[in-house]
Amino acid sequence: MLHAPSADQDPNDRLIDRFGRHITYVRLSVTDRCDLRCVYCMAEDMNFLPRAQVLTLEEVARLGRCFSELGVTKLRITGGEPLVRRNVLWLFEQLGALPGIRDLTLTTNGTQLPRYAAALKAAGVTRINISLDSLKPERFRAITRKGELAQTLAGVDAARAAGFARIKLNCVMLKHRNHDEATDLVRFAVDRGLDISFIEEMPLGVIGDHDRAEAYYSSDEIRRDLAERLELIPTTESTGGPSRYWRIAGTDTRVGFISPHSHNFCGDCNRVRVTAEGRLLLCLGQEFSTDLRRTLRAHPGDDGRVKQAIRAAMSIKPRGHDFDLTEQPIIFRHMNATGG
Repeated sequence: MLHAPSADQDPNDRLIDRFGRHITYVRLSVTDRCDLRCVYCMAEDMNFLPRAQVLTLEEVARLGRCFSELGVTKLRITGGEPLVRRNVLWLFEQLGALPGIRDLTLTTNGTQLPRYAAALKAAGVTRINISLDSLKPERFRAITRKGELAQTLAGVDAARAAGFARIKLNCVMLKHRNHDEATDLVRFAVDRGLDISFIEEMPLGVIGDHDRAEAYYSSDEIRRDLAERLELIPTTESTGGPSRYWRIAGTDTRVGFISPHSHNFCGDCNRVRVTAEGRLLLCLGQEFSTDLRRTLRAHPGDDGRVKQAIRAAMSIKPRGHDFDLTEQPIIFRHMNATGG
């Protein structure tokens, strides 16, 4: 069960960076492993973290508690694929009981949802984002390198059957690979009462599959394509993240655009990430970070020291990223290591 902020919580005990941005949203990665190998997320041959370097679920739960006590109201569990982590339901139960957390969400590729959707709902998960980049089985397999479309679609159905509100599809659009499916994907969402977001590819890690500059397809191009067949209505709605939303006329479906290149969203950034190995990343596209695993393990009974380290990190949160698709990535960590 999710709760409102505690009445006795110190209003000054909040995370505010040096640019005056209030950090209320944290993405917690529980693993860098995944049962798919999406071409925009990782290389085909990956070296994953040794188990000893990955935060235990108890450590992740402890971080969630510390962030909650620092005024964070939204937690998103990411990976890799979070649902391949053993005993991960225990973590959702712990985080779902935290005072102050109003939104406990999950980003997943959907493959494990037929098994877990109902239990996630019972644990207090409020919303689910499901990655779905194509509705064509062969194309889906090419993008994921090994995925079966039917398995992910079964995950979408399981999330709907479990009663989740505002399920959202996440689609990374790649030119000449899936960009021509935008309208079909929106219609798929409309038919099922889902939201959908289109994401410009993030240039993280060396992937080897394609030239990111050549494959880049902007949010403006996608919106233009959609407008040829659908009526888009601007809206100021937000889910607390970087998506900018439009509504499809006559439906409940919202179409979001996450545009790190064409419409930089850094100015009002309200979020940070914790990687599976416990690094607090202050920016998706920069290497500014703090080692929270070291603090957690050096001070197992002292949450005050953990919160002190988190507060101190706000002083190094940069103004924003500097993505440049024409250059080799200066960020060598892959998306699966960054946290979804």
